[in-house]
Amino acid sequence: MSIETIARRYAVALADVVAERGEALAVQKELLEWGTMISSNSLLRDAFSNPIVPYEQKQKLLSELLTRSRVLPTTASFLKVLLRNQRLSEIGEVNKRFALILDQRAGLVAAEVTTARPISAESVQALQGKLTSVTGKQVRLTFATDQELIGGMIVRVGSTVYDGSVRNQLDQVERQLAGS
Repeated sequence: MSIETIARRYAVALADVVAERGEALAVQKELLEWGTMISSNSLLRDAFSNPIVPYEQKQKLLSELLTRSRVLPTTASFLKVLLRNQRLSEIGEVNKRFALILDQRAGLVAAEVTTARPISAESVQALQGKLTSVTGKQVRLTFATDQELIGGMIVRVGSTVYDGSVRNQLDQVERQLAGS
């Protein structure tokens, strides 16, 4: 079974719990902080992912971190479940799936926008409006820059990619010229 499938199962179960408790955003925020903490600290990452480290030591470490962080009981319980099932080191993938599920349930769709340089607020609003009309859903935009695009943008909505980059247009011209 793939990590994506496993992460999705955990994320769906957690989404069900937080929905009935009204804690979705708070738990999501806490889990993102935990994911960042674990991924950015090589000692924590190694401790939680290494099968040689005894479960009791991992449990003690997690308990100490939970005491210091004062997270919601739901978050603490979920982290303990991940640890018990040897999935705490995969919290990043679980967080991605959890965010997708929360967005789906809220009628949102995520769009990743890559541009050569940052775009204006007016362009962001125009893009948001266009994507909302294309998808029929509210759109949550995230942005990245890649100077190799030269200009234009690439937008990913789910598995659909809209490539309006200058680099892509130049590649198409090159393929057409090579085919002549």
